Amino acid sequence: MPMIETRDGTQLYVKSWGQGPAVVLIHGWPLNADSWDPVMNALAESGFRAIAYDRRGFGRSDQPDGGYDYDTFADDLADVLKATDAQSDTALVGFSMGGGEIARYLSRHGAQGIARVALVSSVVPYMAKTDDNPDGVPSDTFDQMTQGMLEDRAKFMGQFFKEFYGVGLLTQPVSDEQLKLSWTHAMQAGLKPTLLAAKAFATTDFRPDLPSFTVPTLVIHGTSDKTVPIDATGRAVAKAVPHAQIVEYSGEPHGVFATVQERLITDLTDFLSGRPAEDRQPAIDAITAEMLTNPHV
Repeated sequence: MPMIETRDGTQLYVKSWGQGPAVVLIHGWPLNADSWDPVMNALAESGFRAIAYDRRGFGRSDQPDGGYDYDTFADDLADVLKATDAQSDTALVGFSMGGGEIARYLSRHGAQGIARVALVSSVVPYMAKTDDNPDGVPSDTFDQMTQGMLEDRAKFMGQFFKEFYGVGLLTQPVSDEQLKLSWTHAMQAGLKPTLLAAKAFATTDFRPDLPSFTVPTLVIHGTSDKTVPIDATGRAVAKAVPHAQIVEYSGEPHGVFATVQERLITDLTDFLSGRPAEDRQPAIDAITAEMLTNPHV
């Protein structure tokens, strides 16, 4: 592999590590498949076949003039599944805008061959703030993002990843090198794909797709995610999909694949193995409280 051709002739970069049940990981905006590397490596060592690909317009994939909408993204995912022979007992894991591919894939192509799905910091079901979605993000925010990228995309991305990872004056959840790595991944994408993909995740309403979540579903989301607020997304999915299990990461920002990497790997591995992921934060909080009240514990 590493390149496969989609139904419209676009070449996508795909990588596959390990042997076992297939797990297809779909990256977020504005990154590429390499953002999943630590998770892919852990899954491969745990008996899974981890597959990841660069979305069209990003990383090492082609940058066509069009196709940056979720119907096309879902068709691309279908083509990846077919090309990698991952069409039976397959799990789908989508981070951020990657959750949208899963939602649209399930409604457009069905759940046959899909064993379970996980949404991590996902934009599903709807990001935009509207009268019937009051917890969404105001349109002005996306307009400002577009303007910032048009004026100086490199500078914009440098600032964007600080909020993405929750970096502030008193907080440094990730290293400077991680920030630089994500910036590098973002700058491998074309400007037009970056802008159009942002428009797609900002405006696509996945609420009609939610009934298609008929397989075991795990939702993982940080409670302090400022990039994709949990109330409009993760918690909304948990309310709308009765069998979905939500695991909230208390105080965590958007980029949980880096800020709480080991916990994410554990929760995903448990879920993919058929063991329920646990909301460990209450137990952690209880231990912390006990230590504060009894320092001899």
